[in-house]
Amino acid sequence: MTILVCVKRVPDTGPRLEVAQGEKTIETRNLGFTISPHEECAVEEAVQLVEKLGGAATVLTVGPSEAEEQLRDALAKGIDRGVLIETDDRALDASQTAAAIAAWIQSQGKPFDLILFGNESADAANYQVPIRVAHLLDLPCVTGIKRLDIQPGRAVTRRDIGSGFEVYDVQLPAVVAVKEGLNLPRHPSLRGTMAARKKPIERVRPPATAVGLELVRLSVPPANDSGAEILGQGKAAAPRIAAVLEQLGLLK
Repeated sequence: MTILVCVKRVPDTGPRLEVAQGEKTIETRNLGFTISPHEECAVEEAVQLVEKLGGAATVLTVGPSEAEEQLRDALAKGIDRGVLIETDDRALDASQTAAAIAAWIQSQGKPFDLILFGNESADAANYQVPIRVAHLLDLPCVTGIKRLDIQPGRAVTRRDIGSGFEVYDVQLPAVVAVKEGLNLPRHPSLRGTMAARKKPIERVRPPATAVGLELVRLSVPPANDSGAEILGQGKAAAPRIAAVLEQLGLLK
């Protein structure tokens, strides 16, 4: 079985984000980078499927040269091959990203049996790239998946909903966007990390595409001030408590 996993280099959400001069990008000097939790599960699922069914898995990302770090992390966990569609500092929108991924897949000749994505990225969270890739390749696509069962010639997937779950049975090859909770991603072993240094990473340039969305500027949303007010102590607090309850419309 041949599997492709598509991931994205995103800033670690722990540190405070700041907008860089020019208001077009975020300041990255003090940031760490990773991939989204959903994509970590996609990588783990690909490794488990190859361990169970045989075959090979490839990890792909669209981004700057520094994104090789995220590819190496996936290789250390058991992925066989990495592909970097290198964009320098040029940011691509969802349509351009999907076009670059689809063009590379088509250049490989033989289709992948399964193309895995995270349900959405941790930064943009636009939910578009998996669906756009599936549309360009004319493949079935299911999103929001928390269970995946590969059977001969098809994938049986399950999406959790409020009252239970929905089951989708699609023919392979297919595009599947998975959510965190599908599995428990492993940590790379020392042996895996050493082996990842020797695994091949193919570097390609994205094809020229029409200009998509234009980024005007970035801004940090205003801080949401919150706090607690001490209304008083003992009996002395009773009038203030009554006044607050009245303001909230809880007293008639």
